[in-house]
Amino acid sequence: MIFTQEHEELRRTVRNFVEKEINPYVEQWEEHPPFPAHDLFKKMGDLGLLGVTKPEKYGGMGLDYSYGLIVAEELGMARCGGVPLAIGVQTDMATPALARFGSEALCNEYLIPAIKGERVASIAVSEPGAGSDVANIKTRAEKKDGDYLINGTKMWITNSTQADWYCLLANTSDGPIHKNKSLIVVPRDAKGIEVSKPLNKLGMRSSDTAQVFFDNVRVPQRNLIGMEGMGFMMQMMQFQEERMWGAANAIGGMDNVIKETIAYTRQREAFGKPLIDNQVVHFRMAELQTEIEALRALIYGTCEQYINGGNPNKVLQMASMCKLKAGRLVREVSDSCMQYWGGMGYMWDNIVARQYRDGRLASIGGGADEVMLGIICKTMDILPGKAKG
Repeated sequence: MIFTQEHEELRRTVRNFVEKEINPYVEQWEEHPPFPAHDLFKKMGDLGLLGVTKPEKYGGMGLDYSYGLIVAEELGMARCGGVPLAIGVQTDMATPALARFGSEALCNEYLIPAIKGERVASIAVSEPGAGSDVANIKTRAEKKDGDYLINGTKMWITNSTQADWYCLLANTSDGPIHKNKSLIVVPRDAKGIEVSKPLNKLGMRSSDTAQVFFDNVRVPQRNLIGMEGMGFMMQMMQFQEERMWGAANAIGGMDNVIKETIAYTRQREAFGKPLIDNQVVHFRMAELQTEIEALRALIYGTCEQYINGGNPNKVLQMASMCKLKAGRLVREVSDSCMQYWGGMGYMWDNIVARQYRDGRLASIGGGADEVMLGIICKTMDILPGKAKG
């Protein structure tokens, strides 16, 4: 992928924002979560960073997804995973379907304030019994007197305690499980919504994650995104961008950890010489950076296919490969680097230890590794129990 001057200007803008508005406060937000989403998002909205790929008529920049990947990659330079994750939910998980399929009235009411950073959005899909198995969700939205009456519970919902609205996936009929779901915008102040206390997570400490309960929640039927029954399809489309975003974001974080590990091993002495002078250490850094560059090439290649209208099955396959590889590589990088930090790497507030914890989510959220492998197998036409001949 060839980047233009505009790409590089955007990269500088995001990097400066991370250095000035995120990193100085990470330790505070990690110790006393959550980070102030409304304040930070408003600053990002003022710079146009929450609507890079969104339509200009709603306040976005109207740029293709290669620019979105630049934002994701540079946000990976934050010294934690929780804040970039929350931003990614706003830009690439809760709003893509709304921007693409939502009515003009719905976009005016919810998308424009999200792009401006005046409202915090959240994606409400996962449930206690349906994480990666999206088709198995139980939350229902039944039509009644011109409204949807929503009942159910959502689990592991990022931004949920600070959200102004949820992009909710619910069953709207008793039809086939891939054709009975719809995406609905649900305002947080609707009567009948209860949000649990923030969940006590292994990582992503600075972001807020909670369980959300919907008890006879009424929202107007005009809050439906697109057509009824198309929610599963739209959510699968949102997953494409989410998975590319997550992989690109992981690259930025891994680049940062490699850089800091090299700096630390240069100044840490063991047995009379800097640790980096041991061939096993600098060879390992070279191996890991090579893996990162291979992943970067895969992500950029996937993005090119995506923005140029490549074969949908090929894009699906490649996006799944990006997420699979990113989730596994971030664990390998953080684990390997931690070894060279020694006891310092085992400290809770060490950047490598934090990536070790935060990065583990990459192989779980947005579709577990096993789901990615299943998608890849299907696109390769590997059908269990069926021999070709």
